[in-house]
Amino acid sequence: MEVNHDIDRQVLQFCDWYGDGSDGSSPTNAQWKAILTLPPENPLKLVNFFKLSVKAGYAQSPSDAGAVISGMEAFNNYAAVSVPAMEKAGGSFLHVGPYGGMFLGDSEDWDIIAIGAFPDLNAFVALYADQDYRDCFKHRVAACERQKVMICAG
Repeated sequence: MEVNHDIDRQVLQFCDWYGDGSDGSSPTNAQWKAILTLPPENPLKLVNFFKLSVKAGYAQSPSDAGAVISGMEAFNNYAAVSVPAMEKAGGSFLHVGPYGGMFLGDSEDWDIIAIGAFPDLNAFVALYADQDYRDCFKHRVAACERQKVMICAG
């Protein structure tokens, strides 16, 4: 999927698919707009910080059996689909691993850090427009107690 020249329509589409971001589990309208208005030819990286829940917080059970799973299991369900979807979109992960602590600045408590790289904005949009990725995003939401994602553009 190419970057839509009608940014506002693209933002509304992503908010429809992923939610309005009011609960911190997805970008807000303003955050989508900020990333979608970056120069489309420039590479970008996303630095993801994840704090996993002890128990996954699914709105409905993730399986017909009604099994309760951990945040880590839900995150693994997300990763099983998101990693191949990212590669299919043209992106890659530079790093995925446990949080090792702060070197400089205030201490923070995270479990996993993931750094994703995209060659351009079209690759980013392709990932978030991918149906398999959209379908697995519920596992990311269920897995996380909290999360933050920083954009490194250029």
